[in-house]
Amino acid sequence: MSNVINIKNKKARHDFELLDKFVAGIQLYGTEIKSIRAGKASLNDAYCVLLPSPGKPGKPEIYVKMHISEYSHGTYANHDPKRMRKLLLTRKEINKIDKKVKASSLTIVPTRLFINDKGLAKLEFHIARGKKYHDKRESLKQNDDKREMDRLKKMRF
Repeated sequence: MSNVINIKNKKARHDFELLDKFVAGIQLYGTEIKSIRAGKASLNDAYCVLLPSPGKPGKPEIYVKMHISEYSHGTYANHDPKRMRKLLLTRKEINKIDKKVKASSLTIVPTRLFINDKGLAKLEFHIARGKKYHDKRESLKQNDDKREMDRLKKMRF
């Protein structure tokens, strides 16, 4: 399968300082994966949260809340577009993320949704720290300066 589906959260880099990167599978229904393959998903208002595992107290799980449109050819068994979907990670990774998020004021931000070579939906997410207003302005200024330098290099007097 070709990796043509690549849905990004462009606002995440602007609003957050991205620290650690993780890639996880997502627990999906059949109509959800069909909608993702059709490109009908959005990460604009998506977020990840640590919730206690049902039946296993003290062992948290990571869930993502994102919008996946209903499948156009779905029947009565179509999915809820904004339901919580479980991320498939190892216990070691979940514990590492849990420690980092609880230790300081960090959050889990989904940045990219893609289909891998085997045809499975994967979610790339980062542990991130929120930027202040002046930090956002500084990063915009640095990007503009870099873009201007690249333009000048191309011109070559």
